[in-house]
This record gives sequence, structure tokens and C-alpha cells, in this order.
Amino acid sequence: MTERQPPNAGPSQDIRVASVPAGHVYVRHCSAPEPDGVRRLRDPRPNGAPSASQRWWPPVMLDPDWVNGHHEDFDVFHLHFGFDAQSPAQLTALVDTLRHHGKPLVYTVHDLRNPHQPDPATHDAALDVVIPAADHLVTLTPGAAQAIRSRWNRTATVLPHPHVVELSRLTRPRPPRDRFRVGVHAKSLRPNMAVLPVVRVLADAVAELDDAELQVNIHREVADPASAAHAPQLLSVLEELADRGRLALTVHDYYDDEQLWDYLASLDLSVLPYRFGTHSGWLEACHDLGTAVAAPDCGFYAQQRPCLTYGHTQRGGLDEESLREAVRTAYEERPAPRATVQQRTLERDELAAAHRALYATTLR
Repeated sequence: MTERQPPNAGPSQDIRVASVPAGHVYVRHCSAPEPDGVRRLRDPRPNGAPSASQRWWPPVMLDPDWVNGHHEDFDVFHLHFGFDAQSPAQLTALVDTLRHHGKPLVYTVHDLRNPHQPDPATHDAALDVVIPAADHLVTLTPGAAQAIRSRWNRTATVLPHPHVVELSRLTRPRPPRDRFRVGVHAKSLRPNMAVLPVVRVLADAVAELDDAELQVNIHREVADPASAAHAPQLLSVLEELADRGRLALTVHDYYDDEQLWDYLASLDLSVLPYRFGTHSGWLEACHDLGTAVAAPDCGFYAQQRPCLTYGHTQRGGLDEESLREAVRTAYEERPAPRATVQQRTLERDELAAAHRALYATTLR
């Protein structure tokens, strides 16, 4: 291991951060809107990505060869996510290369449990490399920080998730409507989702309420036999429930940001059908738009933002009555709390300052 060299970033120079990734909305909104002394390198374009593409995955910066070739271009390496496909050996090689060049590693622990992996062992093995090696750890909630302390005896700085929806949209009024709408978005059926048990309970709970409806959305690839997400049996059950008038089913292509914000704003309650996970950007977007969220108790969602909680874990299954109670509470207590531009602006400024101070401390 080489001795850490004095950073190139001096008092009047930017701290240059190799952020993995840089273009993701979380990272962009942890940055100040105006220059503040931190400059994040742009995401290198992956092989095969078009020149105009905004795609950052798979992250090129995770390759030790990239670090060897660009170590003079950055002062701090900040890992967020995108290392799902990296083996422990590959992550160890990355850590060793950063150490060789005297580059500190900061890691924000977004996921203690990867929502895309049904078996936790793969992600656990990756965390067992990255968390002990990091010079500084960040996470989003006190519960996650306590879990990190218990499992690895490491202290993580707790910094909240920034706004997801652009600030200019936060002042837009919610669309008026007469009915109470509950929504479940099954996306492309991530492994952490248990859609049908949740939907069946919601169909009964919503039917008991006056002027209420259940909407279920799912990506079109679930209906495509050529797609890895193809799930004809699940789709058949949802279509049968729709035919019986138990729910409204919408099958669609991926939403862009504006379509997604319109969809979320059309709901009074968004139910997250997760059976494992840690934190949620979806929850943050709902908070930005004034849509209530019913989140499972398997992660630390309730520590992120005000939300309703119901029992749902991979081991214990679904607590049906707590889900019904969450729906009734959202129905009775609407409208949900909504973030303001002032709150989110102040929070973003504080996040940017906290990151800048963290980087400066790490470089001393």
C-alpha cells in the first residue's frame, strides 16, 4: 500500500469525486445546484452505449484498469450502487487499486438487502468487502446505521435522501378527483415483490370503502414471452380480477419521469409490495408529490419519510390486517403530508455541505 499523497484539491480548488454513479438522481440532488467546491466526474460511457446515451450501467469506474488510468483525475472515490455484477474478488481488486494510488473510498450504504437478488448471500459478500474497506460510510436512516454498527462495527454518517422530483414541480397542485385511488405498481416484478398477496388484500379493503378504487400497473414486458420478466400466470390472475371489477389494470411501457410523476400524483395511496429491501426512492418521490405510501416493515422505509407501515417480510409473509388498516388510515387522514420547495431546498443545501465536509475530512 502506498502512502496517501496530499490531495490536489486545495482551499481554492474543487474536490474532484469519482462517483459511482454520478448521473443518478440521488447523486445529482446531493449536489448543490450551483458550484460549491465539489466536482463529480461524469459517468464514463459503457461499451456499446450510444454517444448521446445517459446510461451509466455497468459502471466503468468499477474497473481497476479505469482507476489505474484516471487516478490523477480524482481525489475521492464515492461508491453508491451499481456493483450488483461485481464478484467479491473484483471488488477486492478495486479496493486494492484505490489503496495503491492513495485514493480514499467513501461508500453510501443504500441497500443492506439488494431488491434485485432473492438470495441475500451475494450482496452480503459484496458488503463484506466494501464496508470494512471504506474510509467513510454514509447511510440514509438511523436503523440502517445501527445495522451497520452491529454487523461490521463501523459507524455510518446518517444523511437523508434528497428530493427526487424536480423542485419546480413541487408547487404544482395535485389533480382534483372525487374517488380515493390506491395504486400498486408491479414494475417488471423485481424479486423483492410479492404482488398477488398484496393485491388480493387491497381489492377487499378498497371494496369496503365508499368512492374508492384500486389501480394496478405493470410493465409490458411481463406480457412478452421473449422477456425475462414474462409472467403469464400472474398477468392472467390480474386480468381476471380486472374483469370482475375488482381493480383497474394498466399494462404499459416504462414511464419517463414526467409520466411517472403524473401517475404518482394521480394516486392517494401508493402501496409498496416489497417483502425485503432497505430504502426507497419511490417513497421519496411520493413525498415530493403529496401521495401517501404504505410501506412494509422489512426495511427502514418508515425512518425515511412519514408513511404508513404494514407487516410484510420474506420470512414472515404478509400481515393482512395491518395492510387493511393502512388503507383505512390513508382513506380517513388524507391528504398526505407533502414536501415543500423550501424544505427540500434547505435539505439539499445541507446535504451538499455535508458531503463537501465529509470529502474534505477524508482527504486530510
